[in-house]
Amino acid sequence: MSTGWEPRTLVGRLVKEGKITSIEELFANNYRITEPEIVDLLVPNLQQEVIDIKLVQRQTDAGEKSRYKAIVAVGNGDGLVGLGTAKSTQVVMAIERAVNRAKMNLIYVQRGCGSWECACGDPHSLRVTVKGRCGSVEVHLLPAPRGLGLVAGDIAKIMLRLAGVNDCWLRSFGETRTPLSMAGAVYDALKRTNYIVLPSMW
Repeated sequence: MSTGWEPRTLVGRLVKEGKITSIEELFANNYRITEPEIVDLLVPNLQQEVIDIKLVQRQTDAGEKSRYKAIVAVGNGDGLVGLGTAKSTQVVMAIERAVNRAKMNLIYVQRGCGSWECACGDPHSLRVTVKGRCGSVEVHLLPAPRGLGLVAGDIAKIMLRLAGVNDCWLRSFGETRTPLSMAGAVYDALKRTNYIVLPSMW
């Protein structure tokens, strides 16, 4: 991130001035992340991983126009995860744009120990079973006991690992070979962990 960043939004100015010092404050106040530099300042240890890159073509009057489409996931391995996609004529530009969009789509994941086989209380898995959908793909994320690992496909493992979920079962339905639909369904399921309020959270 360049040191000469000039915020274009109110949230960006609050972050640069030091009035907002953590990403949790943004989520608590329901502020939208509209600039990737906000995440660069508040979450310096963010990791990124490219899920898929492919060549897409579009027919125009002048002929076929080819561009690269990149799907990138970001996360800190401790409850934050984001997913972004972008197109460009160059692979590096496509990845860079996808990373920026993933940063602006950052969400917080409610973790816990919801498996009846474990009940250790540490946030190594999920609190409850959640469902997510994107396109034709639907996934069910089920809490698992400590030590089981991630029983899921490669794309889902990337998303769950970046979110800090170490033990989880996954059931998937639909055209799971489509990378964007699969990653989007897992992202949607992780997002829905914030919609459930248990009695212990009252």
